[in-house]
Amino acid sequence: MLNAGILGLGWWGRTIVDTLRDSAVMRVVAGVDPGPHTAGEAARLGIRHAASLEELIADPAIDAVILCTPHTQHPAQIVMAAQAGKHVFCEKPLCLTLAEARAAVAACRAHNVTLAVGHERRFEPAIDDVRRLIADGKLGALLQMEGNFSQDKFLTLPRDNWRLSATEAPAGPMTATGIHLLDLATSFFGPAETAYVQVAQLGSDLSNGDTLAAMIRFRSGPTALLSAILATPFDGRLALYGSKGWVEIRDKTHPEAPEGWTMTVCLRGAARVVTDYPPAPSVRANLEAFAVAAGGGAAYPMETQQMLATVAALEAVFRSSRSFGIEAVEEI
Repeated sequence: MLNAGILGLGWWGRTIVDTLRDSAVMRVVAGVDPGPHTAGEAARLGIRHAASLEELIADPAIDAVILCTPHTQHPAQIVMAAQAGKHVFCEKPLCLTLAEARAAVAACRAHNVTLAVGHERRFEPAIDDVRRLIADGKLGALLQMEGNFSQDKFLTLPRDNWRLSATEAPAGPMTATGIHLLDLATSFFGPAETAYVQVAQLGSDLSNGDTLAAMIRFRSGPTALLSAILATPFDGRLALYGSKGWVEIRDKTHPEAPEGWTMTVCLRGAARVVTDYPPAPSVRANLEAFAVAAGGGAAYPMETQQMLATVAALEAVFRSSRSFGIEAVEEI
């Protein structure tokens, strides 16, 4: 059993604690948050309250740290935890710059601790089946991906919430939802080469932008067309096109409380096949894969080079949103 301390007991931190409540491989035993009601929130969640990250990582009973903190805090917190010998699960994005991500990965390697990232969409059953279609060659040469991940959950947040900050969340919806699509595209195609992005404020008072469109070209040849909106009800869709066929996945509900997915596969010369998937706890699957790896079992299924590739593409997205032009992605 991996005992974890969690830093950040806001919306997503509470979700993680509840998700792991009956896990057989990982549990959250302590938590800390800078908010004024942290002790009460920890008690409600049934975990011990800690005063700081320093207190968490000094506790020999804690094996790992889960970071649900503002994005700019991730690099220093990862390094601090790694230096204390604690495994690290960091919510997405890992970092906002490639230089920071490299330093975080290097610290974890130097201290022989496992690093994982909250890209839980990689762990959805339908995505697993897409990977099998790719591996079996049924889609042929990969040509293009289209993805949309939109929601209006942030409209209820106070306007001074860090998730709406231009510092913590450059390019509007990118760090909230678009990052998941960017990471999936990276997992399919490998490192990106260029990014062209447009962000606008069209349907809300979210001054950092509520509508994002991105075109990402990958070094292997394919392109990803990504859309993320913070001013419309939830929609989630991913389509992957190949020279022999295509596959589309549609979310039935927001991944926070999944009700399953619908996947359509169309291969040349065959009728379309539609499959319904029941809900599955992808957030928990990601965390438990991390726990198994930290305990010496199967390696965490996302290599650190892929983590770096996603951050490199993300940084180019930020630059393009400011320059209104095509930006090169730094090689990893």
